[in-house]
Amino acid sequence: MEEVKGHAILDAQTIDECVIDQDWGAYSPQDHKTWETLFNRQITTLKGRVCEEYFTGLKTLNLVAETVPDFEKMNQNLRAATGWEVVAVPGLIASRPFFTMLANKQFPAGTFIRTPEQLDYLEEPDIFHDVFGHVPLLSNPSYAAYMQEYGRAGLAAMDHKGVKFLARLNWYTIEFGLIKDNGTIKAYGAGIMSSYGEAKYVFNNPSPNFLQFELERVLRTGYYIDDLQASYFTIDSFDALFKECIERPFIPLYESCRGKPTLSPFEITDSDKVLRKGTGEYWKEFPVTKNKLK
Repeated sequence: MEEVKGHAILDAQTIDECVIDQDWGAYSPQDHKTWETLFNRQITTLKGRVCEEYFTGLKTLNLVAETVPDFEKMNQNLRAATGWEVVAVPGLIASRPFFTMLANKQFPAGTFIRTPEQLDYLEEPDIFHDVFGHVPLLSNPSYAAYMQEYGRAGLAAMDHKGVKFLARLNWYTIEFGLIKDNGTIKAYGAGIMSSYGEAKYVFNNPSPNFLQFELERVLRTGYYIDDLQASYFTIDSFDALFKECIERPFIPLYESCRGKPTLSPFEITDSDKVLRKGTGEYWKEFPVTKNKLK
């Protein structure tokens, strides 16, 4: 199993209770060395497998291997690109402040970094997952617009019992999304960007399915948090993702999805547009029961 992906839903918190100082000067030489190790390993792994917008974002934000990013310096470049900023938080935060921050063009990022013994697995998102995985694409206007509207949709979902469905959308786009890039399927999800094992598995292992993104299919599809993915959903572009997700009314979809059974990422349905049919070999060794799906 690779590092944890996504954000948990915790008890109610206010934004003021969530925001902390990054205290960049407190990072040790070992912390910077760990960042460098993770950064260089992942850049090599992702070469040729990631959408061009991601690498453009790394350059725009001037993210480099040598040091843990200083949020204050990074935010100068991010604000200039799209008006977004990264806000330091102590770790996983509650749903309402999380969605509120996104709606206000603020991305909450943890400040701690894993130890050398945790390079391949971590139970909670750290600064490498949050910043290296998520933040570069926030310099892209189309992706940044989607993230802001996702935050607004999340706030509305809390009032209409739809957070479970928005969590699935987050999982299959923001965390584990694939995108068509000049005829080639590449990755953009942060859970792939920041995970050494997942990045290799997606394109080197024939097990997972690549399915065309379809909103209701995604909202109804459960996900399994404790291992690699069985299916990945592929968008045509960030503009297409925005159009399909944000320009459609979510609340009626929640009502519709609640009345239908949860779909499995381990099975292909008759209505799926299959871009690559996986062998499923990896998952034959690790069968998962439906009640373990989120």
